[in-house]
Amino acid sequence: MPKAPKTSKAKKIQKKVADRKKNPLFVKDAKNFRIGNDVQPKRDLSRYVRWPRYILLHRQKKILLQRIKVPAAIHQFSKTLDKNQSSKVYALLKKYAPETKTEKKQRLVKAAESKAQNQKADSKKVTVLKFGLNHVTTLVETKKAKLVLIAYDVDPIELVVWLPQLCRRQEVPFAFVKNKARLGALVHQKTATCVALTDVRKEDQAEFDNLARDLRQHYNENHELLRTIGGGQVGIKSRHQQEAIKKAFELEELKKTSQ
Repeated sequence: MPKAPKTSKAKKIQKKVADRKKNPLFVKDAKNFRIGNDVQPKRDLSRYVRWPRYILLHRQKKILLQRIKVPAAIHQFSKTLDKNQSSKVYALLKKYAPETKTEKKQRLVKAAESKAQNQKADSKKVTVLKFGLNHVTTLVETKKAKLVLIAYDVDPIELVVWLPQLCRRQEVPFAFVKNKARLGALVHQKTATCVALTDVRKEDQAEFDNLARDLRQHYNENHELLRTIGGGQVGIKSRHQQEAIKKAFELEELKKTSQ
């Protein structure tokens, strides 16, 4: 008898698919991703992006500070105030923000008008935040500063690395805060390395005293800040390698004890 012609596997599958009944409730709507058709799905392209140089440097510096041993004098800058403390500090300092250009103009115009009418001008000294590294340093040296805030992200760090020790020596309460842009906003500048408060009003005195006491305990009298060395963290690949070696040693010890 003549043998039946062999049908290929692909043809059999096609026949099965054709014989299958189509459900009208579930209509197949295949997407076409060719030009001018369906929108391409979103993909994570962060590894393919050509990032700007300043972003690359920022990320590389962060990793480098995690890997190498960082001296305690530099590592202490990473010990910033937490969210609750910083919100209290900024709320207090906002009351002492210096006047803007428009406010200054209005004040001078008002003073000129009162002078023209032979009226006595109000010459009361206004208490405001002081900023600028040289100015703040002079205030700390002369013990006129009552509170100093230092930004943790000053670059190069050598500009302010000596300021905490000067504050400790002069017994001026200080703190490290995030970040220089936020400090700058307090004094109507783009950035500020540090700001100082020289005096407070009577209504804020109790709040300021509590705040200064907390900061003294946390920074001025905390000797661990000058002993703790930062960095020394290994990368994820090295960590996995160390864990694998540790597990291998443990298995060897188990084999020796079981024998």
